[in-house]
Amino acid sequence: MAEQIPDRVSLSLLLVWVLWISLASCRTKETEMEPMMSRFEQWMAKHGRNYTDAYEKERRFKIYQTNVGFIETFNSQNRSYKLIDNKFADLTNEEFRATHMGYRSHVARPYKVGWFMYENKTWTPEKMDWRQKGAVTPIKDQGACGSCWAFSAVAAVEGINKIKTGKLVSLSEQELVDCDISEDDGCNGGFMDYAFKFIERNHGLTTEENYPYEGRDGVCNTKKRRNHAVTISGHEDVPANSEKSLLVAVAHQPVSVAIDGGSTEFQFYSEGVFNGDCTTNLNHGVVAVGYGKGDQDKYWLVKNSWGTDWGENGYIRMRRGIKAKEGLCGIAMDASYPLKEC
Repeated sequence: MAEQIPDRVSLSLLLVWVLWISLASCRTKETEMEPMMSRFEQWMAKHGRNYTDAYEKERRFKIYQTNVGFIETFNSQNRSYKLIDNKFADLTNEEFRATHMGYRSHVARPYKVGWFMYENKTWTPEKMDWRQKGAVTPIKDQGACGSCWAFSAVAAVEGINKIKTGKLVSLSEQELVDCDISEDDGCNGGFMDYAFKFIERNHGLTTEENYPYEGRDGVCNTKKRRNHAVTISGHEDVPANSEKSLLVAVAHQPVSVAIDGGSTEFQFYSEGVFNGDCTTNLNHGVVAVGYGKGDQDKYWLVKNSWGTDWGENGYIRMRRGIKAKEGLCGIAMDASYPLKEC
């Protein structure tokens, strides 16, 4: 029996050593997690996040941690644009796409042909920025409502109204969400061409002040709907799959465009000329308000509707002049613009 004591002592010491290593490892992991949790807490405070319970907070923290890892890995590469843990950083990409897209085309656009009023225009300025000409209202925020189509159409109408009348009037997206329901579907999505048709048939659109945005589907306020502030006489489509035609159109007025805005890189875009992975599966309506050339890449200047705390104060510069005829993220596939008589 005496000879077995050392073995028992050794076994006890080994167990103590294993337990100590295990505890030390746990403490190391906890220590490593502390900076990330502190960063998450600061992010929550900045963006006003309050979760329902501890489980939800832990789940959102894990999503945030995964997204930050993706962002930091991406930013370590030498790319033409940067990402940041913006207000969407606690959402999975699937959640983000489900709540912040909303373009729904009902037409086989690549085969659609029609009149293009700028077809014979041959000269365009080297760069264009309709913001500098006072034809673009401040950035708006659609919230968790798939109403991007309404914001795209409204921005294009605001632009042509300024060009034709000299007055920049902020118009109502909520009127389109609530009242343009025969072909469009509010927060469930819509189509910019149908929005233009509604505004023409309705004999105008009221102001944002008169019919403010709520970020949810509502009942059409017919009294406010009749209070027209801006009218249009129709709309036209830009020839599909032609960045050259789109360039000519944007040189003359802001143009509604559809893109694939659902990639993770698009979700966390911060600055620079975007040249990321995306498809031609169009899901988001925005408006091209200009174009130009950076240090290396030509770009489209695009106004989004996700607030000023996304991208370059609410805008994104997207690479222009790629080999694919559809343009980056399909930007040249489905573009249209409103018409307004003097």
